[in-house]
Formats: sequence, C-alpha cells, structure tokens
Amino acid sequence: MGERIVVLGGGIIGLATAFECQRRGYKVTILEKVTCGGQASGAAAGMLAPYSEIEEDPDDFFRLCLASLKLYPKWQQEVKDIAKAEFEYTNSGSLHCVYHEADLLSLESRQQWQGDFGAEADILQGEELYKREPELSKEIIAAMYYPEESHVFAPDYVKALEQACRNIGVQIYEQLEQVDVVNWEEEIHLVAKDGQSFTGDRLVICSGAWASELEGTFGLSIPVHPIRGQICAYDMPVGKVKHILYSSQGYLVPKGNGTLVNGASEDIAGFNTTVTERGIRRLTNWNKNVLPYLANEIPFHEWAGLRPATQDGYPLIGKLSTAPHVIFATGHYRNGILLSPVTAHIVADLLEGQRDRVPLQMFAPERFS
Repeated sequence: MGERIVVLGGGIIGLATAFECQRRGYKVTILEKVTCGGQASGAAAGMLAPYSEIEEDPDDFFRLCLASLKLYPKWQQEVKDIAKAEFEYTNSGSLHCVYHEADLLSLESRQQWQGDFGAEADILQGEELYKREPELSKEIIAAMYYPEESHVFAPDYVKALEQACRNIGVQIYEQLEQVDVVNWEEEIHLVAKDGQSFTGDRLVICSGAWASELEGTFGLSIPVHPIRGQICAYDMPVGKVKHILYSSQGYLVPKGNGTLVNGASEDIAGFNTTVTERGIRRLTNWNKNVLPYLANEIPFHEWAGLRPATQDGYPLIGKLSTAPHVIFATGHYRNGILLSPVTAHIVADLLEGQRDRVPLQMFAPERFS
C-alpha cells in the first residue's frame, strides 16, 4: 500500500498534484473548503504562454514555465483519456503586438535570449502580419509570433482533471469550510469544521490565496495574498481571430466555443470577487486598439477570480527543511493553469526523492522567514 498523501486545497494545483501522485502509486486525499477549482482555476483565461508573459530574462521561473509548456501536449491527453472527457486545448500560437518603432528593439532582444532556449519566434511586420491576423489594427507595426504557445478552456480542464482524479481513486472532500492542521511535525493530522478527521504520511499545501492562514501553524511568513482579476468575454464567430493576442495592456484569447476572452484588469480587494464597472472598463478602453471591430461590441459575460500572489511574484514550491514530509505548492499567481503539470511532477518527484527537474531555490517556501 502506498504512502498516504493529504493535499490541502482543490484548485488546479491541488488537483494536478493529486492526479500525478495517485498515478505514481500514492494514496491521495484532497481537502477543499468550497468546491474544487472554484476560485482562480475555473475563472482563468487558460493561456499557456511563457514566452509572451515573461519578457525580461531567463531566470529559473522562466525555466519552470517553459518546462510546463513542454509537458502539456502529453499531459492534457492523459487527463482526457483517464477522465474520459474532452476540453479545448488549442495550439493557436500567439502574437505579441507593439505600436512604436522603439519597441522593435525590445522584440529583437527578447527573440535573441529566448532563442537560446529553443523558442520559435518570428517578428512579423506589415502585410505578413495582417495576412496572419487580418482583424488586427493597422496601428500595430509589428508582433512577435510564437507558434508554440497555446491555451486551454480552463473551466472544462478543471472539471476533467477532477474527474480524472476520481476515476483513479483520489478521495475528494469538498464543502469543508475550514480545515485545521492539528499536527504536522511528526505525523499529519487535520480536522475539518464539521469534526471530520484526516491523517496521512505526507502533507502537500495547495491552498492558493488562503495559504497565509497557515503562518501561525508552521511558524513561517507565507505572504500569499489574493489579487482580483477581472475578465470579460465577447461573442465572436469561430475563426475570426486565430491567435492569442497580447499588448502591453492585456490579452485577447479566441475560444473554440465562439467567444473571445479579454483580460485581465487586476486590483486588491481581499477575497471579494465582485465585478466592477471600473475593472471591466480598463479592458474595454484598450481592446479596440488591438481589434478595431470591438469598438462596436458589448461583452456578454463578465467575471472575476482570485489569483494567489506572493510577495515576490514567484510560487512556493518545495519541502520544509525542518519537516520534509510537508511540501508547499502554492502561490502561482497568474500561472496556475500553465504551471499545473510541472508542479504536479515536481511534487511527485520530491515524494520519490528524485532529482529536481528545475532549480527550486527561487521557490523555497521558507524564503520569506
């Protein structure tokens, strides 16, 4: 019988981690306060775009994101096969758009350093650009084209991952409201608000924006805070827009269900997921500068999710030095969907004592203490 793993948190990271660990022979239990994937995970735009998102330098966070992108083609098919469910995974490619001649230098610099990591990246201008994406504004003078970048439909991906977990025997407890870690130093013991008791051999913390509640429990500084991300969507004929579109102000993602997702405006509002007129206006004020036809369109759907951001913007991934049977995998901010496969593999590798896939020092859970 495999070791018993308790995963605290049923968002995308908790589900992915449980899925991978159960596949490797562990007996996994997920404890979730509300419903699986109910916060940041299901509300995400689902972009798998490390080249577009990370502009500045090839640090270990970039390596982490790139490793996850490489895992996705096989990972998403395995989830579909085990869940016996489909979700959209589209290798659409992306266009990172710029409006000024001065911005061409930054594209060239990015193309050079990302090329060292095997990135396929072409700078498109003029007719070559508009032929690839005819709806683009003619004010856009150039765009970096990344054919490897992709996206998933996050709500369906989360549902499929949850079903895959259930199908291979992961025990999932939802609607627990509150779960307290009663013991962790030598053995794992947690108690839910309704009195249910859970024990295990190892504990994996995947609590997202709620991870800071565990500071007192572990005697650590865990600066993970919720950032509200507001998003809207437009009706759009399938094929009208073909690529993920980035500008300096946000992104637009065409989905296979005939919608165009526009995100994201961010603000600090605690755990409040209310959509605000101001937040959505931050999106509608600029999107027509990328796609002029949006000037006459009205979003049919608006929503918000909570993104678990750390103080330095990097996730917490790794064992506690004082209690190596406790592993943190939380604080993924805007990259939970992208980083779900690689985080799952890293946690499972740590359980098995394998060598790190990427350097983890930057993500050490005790780095703020």
